[in-house]
Amino acid sequence: MGMVTVYGIKNCDTIKKARDWLAANGVEYAFHDYKVSGIDQATLEGWVKRLGWEALLNRAGTTFKKLADERKAGLDAAKTLELMKEQPSMIKRPVLVQGNEVLVGFKPEAYAGFFAGK
Repeated sequence: MGMVTVYGIKNCDTIKKARDWLAANGVEYAFHDYKVSGIDQATLEGWVKRLGWEALLNRAGTTFKKLADERKAGLDAAKTLELMKEQPSMIKRPVLVQGNEVLVGFKPEAYAGFFAGK
């Protein structure tokens, strides 16, 4: 089964909901805070290969919305990786990882399904 790691930013409301759900359901996890520890290129590239950059880019967040239009234009995997590495706040939160499984965002039913039978 392996250790669960939750990637995100400590003061994010969605992260708080996810962490509360994990605690209430007895799931032990490690928390990786982008603001404190950053995110390495290999991890980001792995997520993009597995999920696609569109699933990872937080277009609804303030950080993305404040970008100059020319930086938002013509997005592709390479450009998005660069933006997310530069400003991890642009990565959709949380990213939950266990072994080779990756889940992005927080929905209680998705978490319940992810951990069902584990």
